[in-house]
Amino acid sequence: MSETTVAVRYAKSLIDLAQEQNNLEGVKADMAFFVQTLRANPELQAVLRNPIIAHDKKVKILEAIFGGKVTQATIAFFKIMVNKSRAEILYPTALEFVNQYDVKKNITNATVVSASPLSEANRAAVMAEVKRVSGGEVILNEKVDPALIGGFILTVGDKQVDTSVSGSLKKLKKDFAA
Repeated sequence: MSETTVAVRYAKSLIDLAQEQNNLEGVKADMAFFVQTLRANPELQAVLRNPIIAHDKKVKILEAIFGGKVTQATIAFFKIMVNKSRAEILYPTALEFVNQYDVKKNITNATVVSASPLSEANRAAVMAEVKRVSGGEVILNEKVDPALIGGFILTVGDKQVDTSVSGSLKKLKKDFAA
């Protein structure tokens, strides 16, 4: 079974458990914090993936880093995963938990890359359009890339809209080359 498939199953189980305990929001915050911490510390990911490091050592490391900062349910989940020799999929499970939470709560993550920072009016227009299409809450991540020259690239899920000048120039160049 692939790592992703296993992570999906564990994430689903953790969501179910968190809902049973009326602690879905707390566990979601914990998983987001865990993902953020591991992204910032690839060494911690390497420790969790290393089969040579003993389970009790991994548990102690996780307790030292996250103890008092996350819920008891999350610490218990970490312990179970490590003791079942599943520490290497803690990170993908946390990512999948956040994704499943977003689906459950109808939250859409969108990324807009623009040549210059968006004005409040442009930001509101982009968010309104994504909200209209998705029908739920929108979390907009903004990035600036001067190489776009003008316009923007909007990515929502696996769909992308490219209205950038550089994208139009590339398309034009490709059309002339054919």
